[in-house]
Amino acid sequence: MSQPINAQIASDFYPEIVLLQMKYGSWIFQSIYAAAKLGIADLLKDGSRSCEDLASVTSTHEGSLYRLLRGLASMGVFAETEPSFFTLTPLGNYLRGDVPGSLKARVIMNGEEQYRAWGEIIYSIQTGKSAFERLYGMNLLDYYAKNPEAGKNFNQAMTSSSTLQNPGIVLDYDFSDVQTLVDVGGGQGKLLTDILKAYPKMKGILFDQPEAIKGAKSLIEQAEILDRCQLIAGNFFESVPAGGDAYILKYVIHDWDDERAIAILKSCYEAMPEHGKLLLVEQVIPSGNQASFSKMLDLQMLVLCPGGRERTQAEYRILMEKSKFQLIKIVPTQSSLSVIEAVKV
Repeated sequence: MSQPINAQIASDFYPEIVLLQMKYGSWIFQSIYAAAKLGIADLLKDGSRSCEDLASVTSTHEGSLYRLLRGLASMGVFAETEPSFFTLTPLGNYLRGDVPGSLKARVIMNGEEQYRAWGEIIYSIQTGKSAFERLYGMNLLDYYAKNPEAGKNFNQAMTSSSTLQNPGIVLDYDFSDVQTLVDVGGGQGKLLTDILKAYPKMKGILFDQPEAIKGAKSLIEQAEILDRCQLIAGNFFESVPAGGDAYILKYVIHDWDDERAIAILKSCYEAMPEHGKLLLVEQVIPSGNQASFSKMLDLQMLVLCPGGRERTQAEYRILMEKSKFQLIKIVPTQSSLSVIEAVKV
């Protein structure tokens, strides 16, 4: 594989090299996935170990495991300190399951059921339908409900992602006028926990499916905010809990087409007081050819979720109007996410 070169020089003079490096991305990712699935980073947390030792613990073929680790060492994920001995790097440390912001669960999720769906992307492009549904015969959320191990991993992935994203959200958006915040589809409650810890006088309501709520209680208890936070299970297409003056939905609306997104927003509308505040925490697609994670995540939603998509500011404005909300402002954060603020009218 060619060594990385300056992107601007490459795009001007070596476009074929840039394209080749993009093509090799799947090799790199699946190698990272294999290391995550085998728990290699967890085994190296106390220091360097031999490939022979690692192969014995993971029940793998020593020579093949060495080739995997050698390849990942060339990418900076691990380091070969002496022949057939490997150690962690700052990059590889995030493949451990026990570090704040761990990417292990997310890598496994993206490398297993979601990666297989990407192999059917042509189907999604040709039909506009979810390749995931075609492959598994059910939607993403039903799949995780019916496959407990994958569902547990999914919730862990969402929680660990929140560890990286939430500090910017809490820092860059002012929640000081909110008395009771309802987190709709809040998973295991990491975002709500971080907000309540930052605003000691605020109360919260965490609302999600029963499986997610079961996993949330321990996190809420550890944060010592159970006295300020209710945990309620339900279906946001049917109703959401009343009692909040602000309702926050992070990475919820992007899972759905406009019709179902509006149905969720109308559930929030019905539960909210007059002039209640709606906060969507989502990617906002910029215009033109500007590089943006949101544009590639939009393809992920196309493949995984029926009608799922990222949206532009103009598209969010239309969505709000159809749901009887008025878009007030969009607040960028230090993460790739923005807080889209609207009010009930």
